[in-house]
Amino acid sequence: MDKSFDPKAIEARWYPTWEQSGYFAPSGEGEPYCIQLPPPNVTGTLHMGHAFQQTVMDLLIRYQRMNGKNTLWQCGTDHAGIATQKIVENQLAAQGKSKHDLGREAFIAKVWEWKEQSGSTITRQMRRLGTSCDWSRERFTMDEGLSAAVRRVFIQWYRDGLLYRGKRLVHWDPVLGTAVSDLEVENVDKDGHLWSIRYPGADGGAGVIVATTRPETMLGDVAVAVHPDDERYQHLVGTELELPLTGRRIPVIADDYVDKDFGTGCVKITPAHDFNDYQMGQRHQIAPINIFTLDAKVNENGPVAYQGLDRFAARKQILADLEQLGLLVESKPHKLSLPISQRSEAVIEPMLTDQWFLDLTRDELPDGRPGGKRAITDPALAAVTEGHIQFVPENWKTTYVQWLDNIQDWCVSRQLWWGHRIPAWFDEAGNIFVGDDEADARAHGDTDPVGTLRQDEDVLDTWFSSALWPFSTLGWGSESGAGDCGLGRESDPSGQLQACDPQSDCSSPHTPSYNAPQTPAPSPAFAVDAPQANWQHDQLFLPSSVLVTGFDIIFFWVARMVMATTYFVGRKADGSYQPRFAKLEDRVPFRTVYINAIVRDAEGQKMSKSKGNTIDPLDLIDGIELEELVRKSTSSLLIPQVRERVEKRIRKEYPDGINAVGADALRFTFAALATHGRTINFDLKRCEGYKNFCNKLWNAARFVLMQAQEKGKGKTENGEAERGVPSLDAAPGIASVDAALARMETHLAAIDERAASVPGISYSRPDQPPAPSSPGIPDRWILTELSKATAEYHAQIAAYRFDLAAQALYDFVWNEYCDWFLELAKPAMQGDDAAARASTQHTLLVVLEAVLRLLHPIIPFITEEIWQQVAPRLGKQSDTIATQALPQAEDFARDEDAAADIEWLKSVLGGLRRIRSEMNISPAKLVPLVLEGGDARDRERQARFAPAIAFLARVEPAAMRWLGIGETAPAAATAVVGELKLLIPLLGLIDVDAELKRLAKEIARLEGEIRKCEGKLGNANFVANAPQAVVEQEKQRIAEFTTTVAGLREQAKKLGA
Repeated sequence: MDKSFDPKAIEARWYPTWEQSGYFAPSGEGEPYCIQLPPPNVTGTLHMGHAFQQTVMDLLIRYQRMNGKNTLWQCGTDHAGIATQKIVENQLAAQGKSKHDLGREAFIAKVWEWKEQSGSTITRQMRRLGTSCDWSRERFTMDEGLSAAVRRVFIQWYRDGLLYRGKRLVHWDPVLGTAVSDLEVENVDKDGHLWSIRYPGADGGAGVIVATTRPETMLGDVAVAVHPDDERYQHLVGTELELPLTGRRIPVIADDYVDKDFGTGCVKITPAHDFNDYQMGQRHQIAPINIFTLDAKVNENGPVAYQGLDRFAARKQILADLEQLGLLVESKPHKLSLPISQRSEAVIEPMLTDQWFLDLTRDELPDGRPGGKRAITDPALAAVTEGHIQFVPENWKTTYVQWLDNIQDWCVSRQLWWGHRIPAWFDEAGNIFVGDDEADARAHGDTDPVGTLRQDEDVLDTWFSSALWPFSTLGWGSESGAGDCGLGRESDPSGQLQACDPQSDCSSPHTPSYNAPQTPAPSPAFAVDAPQANWQHDQLFLPSSVLVTGFDIIFFWVARMVMATTYFVGRKADGSYQPRFAKLEDRVPFRTVYINAIVRDAEGQKMSKSKGNTIDPLDLIDGIELEELVRKSTSSLLIPQVRERVEKRIRKEYPDGINAVGADALRFTFAALATHGRTINFDLKRCEGYKNFCNKLWNAARFVLMQAQEKGKGKTENGEAERGVPSLDAAPGIASVDAALARMETHLAAIDERAASVPGISYSRPDQPPAPSSPGIPDRWILTELSKATAEYHAQIAAYRFDLAAQALYDFVWNEYCDWFLELAKPAMQGDDAAARASTQHTLLVVLEAVLRLLHPIIPFITEEIWQQVAPRLGKQSDTIATQALPQAEDFARDEDAAADIEWLKSVLGGLRRIRSEMNISPAKLVPLVLEGGDARDRERQARFAPAIAFLARVEPAAMRWLGIGETAPAAATAVVGELKLLIPLLGLIDVDAELKRLAKEIARLEGEIRKCEGKLGNANFVANAPQAVVEQEKQRIAEFTTTVAGLREQAKKLGA
C-alpha cells in the first residue's frame, strides 16, 4: 500500500471497474430489493441535498447487496419542465432571441441539446460520489417508453371520467406565463401596507370601509362580505354598494368565513384573484371577473383608465385616484406574506384559467362510475392507514394523511413547450378529442369533429410523469416492454384500453414522440429508452423496498406515486386487478418511505439550485479554488438577478476555496448527519474530521499489513499486482494518478460500452484459514467489541438510523481498534512468543477485514482498496468486496471476562498516561510504579498484564511492585482504578524544589491576569461601552485562569507544598 491515502487515485481506479464488471445490476438471486431514485432535474448540477440523499440510498443498496438480496437501484432523471425551459430561454435571451423567434419545434430541439449536456454532468457527479445504481437501466421521463406510459395514463383517466378540462383558480407565474404547483411557491414575509377604502352605499348612504393589501384587485370585486353575527353590518346584508372607479354595483353578503375582529370586519370578494374568495364566490354562486391578462396587466374587464397597466402600476394609480375622490380612508404599515415563484421570483397571481384537472374529490361521477375520491384518493389513503406503506420517521404519516383528507383536484396542465404535450385535440366547435395520436383521438371521440383538429398547446405538469416513475421505469406501458404492460393499444367499445396479450410485444403502428426530435442523438451517459426494462420480468421489483426523499415533496410526489400506482398497476379493462396485484398491499409503489432531513447551507437556508446557494459535491471531493468556485456558482443560475448576492456569500464563506476531502469522507459525513431530524446544516469541518478517519484507517491497515508480511505479499514474485487490484503500475498506459483520472474520463464518456454480461455472483461466506487455537486476552477482547459493534450497526441500519450505525463503526475503529488494540498488539508482535505473535497477526487481519466489509456501504472506495490487500492474507478470493457477505455479530465469539480484563488494563494505562502528562514526565523516561489497595482480582490482573503495562506505559519492570504491609506510601502522583491506587514516586524523576518554584511563579502570573480581568469587569464604563462579546471574553478568561490555577495548586500539593 502507498504510504498516504490518495482518494482521487483510488476513486479513479475502482469505479470504472465496478461498473464495467456489472456489479451494480441485479444478481437474479435472492429476495428482491429495489430503490427507485427520485429522478434529479436536468437543470445543471446536483447540490448537496441530492448528494446526501444519494449517499443514503447507496448505503442501503450496497448493504442489501452484501446481504445477498437481488438488488435494483433504478436510476434516471426528470425533464423538469419549468426549470429546464427557463434555463434555455435565458440562454436565448443572452443572444437577443426568444423561444418565439425559433418556434416550438426548434426550441424543443434546443432543450434536448441542453438536456444532453446537463444530464451528463449529473450522472458524472453521481458516479464520482460512488453511487452503485444500475446504469444499464437508466431512464429519462421524456424517453419514448416513459412518454408512452404518460400518454396511456392520461388517456385512461380521461376515458374513466377522472380527467377534465375546466376554468379554475391556479397559482400563475406572470413572468414564466404558466401555472405552477404549490411546491414552486414560497410564502415570504414582506413589509407592506393595509389600505382602508370606503365603498359608498348605492342608495347614497355611507356604505362600508374595507381593508385590503391589494387595492388593484378591487377592479374585479363582485361583493363585500361581513360576518352574519356582526351587528354593525347586519342591516346592510342584501343591499348594494358602489364599487369605486368602476361604475359597478356589488352586493353585501354574509359569510361565516369573515373574521369580524380583523380590520373593519368587511372583506372585499375577488373570486378571480384570491383562493378564499373563489370558494366564497362558489358558495354564493357569484360569477368571478378576471381583470388581468396572463402577464398581469389590467385587461378589458377593467376601467379604460387602467387597461394595459401592470398590476403594481395600476395599484399606484388606483390609490392616487381614490385619495383624490376622498375614498382612501387610511394607509398603515402591515406585515404580509407574499407568494413568490421560486422559479422567477415573481409575485404569484391567483388566476382564473382553463386547465386540465384530475378529479380527486368526487365519490361518484354523474353516470354512476366511481369518482376520483373513491377511485384514486381513498386507495392512496388506505395504503398508509392500513399499514401497507410505512413512514420513517413515523410522524410523517400524519402529514400524508392530513393532506389527502383535505385534497383538492390536481391541476395537471402547464403552459410550456418543454414536457409531455397533452394528447388532446380541439375541433373548431371546442369539442375535445383524446387519444394516443390524432387518429386515435378521432376514433374515440363522442362526436364527429367539426372542421380540423388542433392539438392542445399545453404540456403536463412534471409531477404527472414523476407519479408514474415506480412502474413506468420497470417497463409498464412501454412500447418496447414485452408482455402485459397493463394497458394495451386496442380499446373496446366502452372506451376502455385493453390489456395486452401476454404473448404480444405491445407494438403499435402509432408511436409518436410529441416533443423529441425524430432522431434524437443521446449522449453516451443517457439511453433514450432502456431495452432492459421488461414488465413481465421486472414487476418483481414492485413494490420497491424503500423510497428515500425529502418531506417537502410528500404531497407533490410521494402521494401522487401512491395514487397512480394503486390505480394502474395490474388493472384490467373491467377495473378489476390481476391476481398478482389483487390486494392493495401488492400494488403500492414502495413498502417504506424514509424521509431524510433537508440539507441547509451555513445560513440555515435550504440548498436549492434556484436560490444559487448550492455546492457541487465534486468541489468537496476534488477541491476547488475560490475564483473557479465563484464562476461555477453564478454561471447557470435560474435567476440571474441573484448572482451578485451569491458571489458575495461565496467569497465570505470560502475565502480560500474548498480543500479536497475525497468521496469517502463526504459520504461518511452524510451518513453521520442522517438523523431523524427535519434539517441539517452542512459543516465542512465535519468533512475534514472524516477525512482524518479515512487517513487513520489507511495508516492502521498499513501497520497491520506490515505486521503480517509473512502471510502474503502485496505483489507476486514477478512484481505484478495481486489479483483483483487494477493497479496503476499494472494497467497498460496507466502510470500516474492523472492517467488514472483520464481513464475514468474515458470510461464516463463511453458508458454505454458496458460488459456484455454480468459475471456470476456468489454471496456465500468464503472459508477462512483456521484461527490460532489459543488467542490472547486482547484478541478475545477485540473480537467481543467487534461483535457488539456489528450488532449495533445492523440494528441501526434496520431502524434507518444511519448516523448511529456510522457512529458505532467510527467509535470501534478509532477508539477500540486503532487507539487500543493496535497498541495492545505491539508487545505480542515484538515479543519472542511465536504463538502469541501468530494469534495477534491473525486477529489484526480478521478484525480489519470484517471492519472493511462493514464500512463498505458507507465508504466504498477506501474499503475496496484496502480489502484487496487484506483479504488474500485470509484466503479470501474475490474480485470485489462489493459482493462479499456482511459480517454478523454471531461470527465473532464474545468473551466478557476478557472484555472486563482489557477494560481494567485500559483504565490502568490511561491513569498512568495522565500522570505523565500532568507531571510533564518525558515519554521516553521509564518510571517506577507502586500499587496500593485493590483486591485479589487486581493482583491477578497486574501479574498477568505486567509486561503490557511495562511496555505500553513505560514502567521500569524491576520497579513495579505492590506497597508492603505497614509501608508508608511515598510522595507520589496518584491515579485510581476502582479500589486500586497507582502511585508513581516522584523522588528522582524531577527536581521537586525547582518544580515547586516554577509552579509558584506560574500561579502568581495567572493570578495577576485574573486581577486585570476583574478590574475591567469592575469598571462600569467598560461594561457599558465595550461590545458584549468583549465583556463575555473577559468573563471566560477569568473562568479559564481560575481552573488552571486550581490544577497547578493541586499539582504543587502532590509535590509536598
